[in-house]
Amino acid sequence: MLRRLRIPLFATLFMLNPVVASTAEPLDDTSSESVISRVLFGSCIRQDRPTPIFSAMLKSEPQLLLFLGDNIYADTSDINVMRAKYNVLAENKEFQSLRSCGSVMATWDDHDYGLNDGGASYPERDAAQQVFLDFWEVPEDSPRRQQPGVYDAQIFGPPGKRVQVIMLDTRYFRSPLKTGPRQVGGPYLPDEDPEKTMLGETQWRWLERQLRLPAELRVIASGIQVVAEAAGQETWANLPHEQQRLFDLVKSTDAGGVVIVSGDRHWAEVSVASDDVAYPLIDATSSSLNQKHPRGTPTRNQFRDIPKTYHEENFGVISIDWNEVDPLVTIDILDMAGAPQIKKSIRLSELQAN
Repeated sequence: MLRRLRIPLFATLFMLNPVVASTAEPLDDTSSESVISRVLFGSCIRQDRPTPIFSAMLKSEPQLLLFLGDNIYADTSDINVMRAKYNVLAENKEFQSLRSCGSVMATWDDHDYGLNDGGASYPERDAAQQVFLDFWEVPEDSPRRQQPGVYDAQIFGPPGKRVQVIMLDTRYFRSPLKTGPRQVGGPYLPDEDPEKTMLGETQWRWLERQLRLPAELRVIASGIQVVAEAAGQETWANLPHEQQRLFDLVKSTDAGGVVIVSGDRHWAEVSVASDDVAYPLIDATSSSLNQKHPRGTPTRNQFRDIPKTYHEENFGVISIDWNEVDPLVTIDILDMAGAPQIKKSIRLSELQAN
């Protein structure tokens, strides 16, 4: 199991500020043999606002929690200010209760990275990474303390019921985005420049190795949406050659069972890629944990699988029924009361090539 948060250590941890950058790649890490059948995910926490949704998440009895980024709104290059904002969340009693109920994995997005829509050019990325790792209590001897970027992977469960979780870092290495006239979602345009990258070559090589490991279900987590079309917002579709590279990598590694989860948008929806992929690639977006979307109208998305989007506070749940011969994977987007607002179900056999 991953280490759990120990609140009394925060004051000590946040006095540390090691800045480490190397080309070391993380080691493969296999977790407990416990069968995972409930995975919760969500994104976007205003640390200075109430978080009643954490109680609903706790009632959902998570075995594994995935925090998909914007875990705080630091929005600063002042590392001391960033630490202080993390400390606000650390002192949140509901967060403490939720954090202690199961294993936790996390990646970041722009607001906890420190720069709105920031990428590889952000000068404080190494310092921000160490503060991130301190907050999530990543052990001092972890390869993540030595590598550039916060990407991570774990495998849970015994053979036949293995759940692999791959947390991507779509910030540290990401090339500058192309801009143009502002659209509803923002100023960003698709860019075919083959020299631009989303993950960086080191992370791409690591990802290929992860996808070649044996697992029945694979959850790939991205701070930004992977499948949704570009409509001005930050999305993988801004770098379509990188988006296709991900789709092709799933195919070339013969990695079955992939489901994608994402955050960022301040609404929930499910997108599905069906063309030029090994099998339907589902991208379930859950956002925000304690903010309503002010505009209330989603950007266009031709890949939206279910017409409904949900713009109130929400979190996602992946449930796996391992008792069935062909396990059923169900993705629910739940509201503040724990009631389902969006649902997508698929058999594990449908998440296989051929």
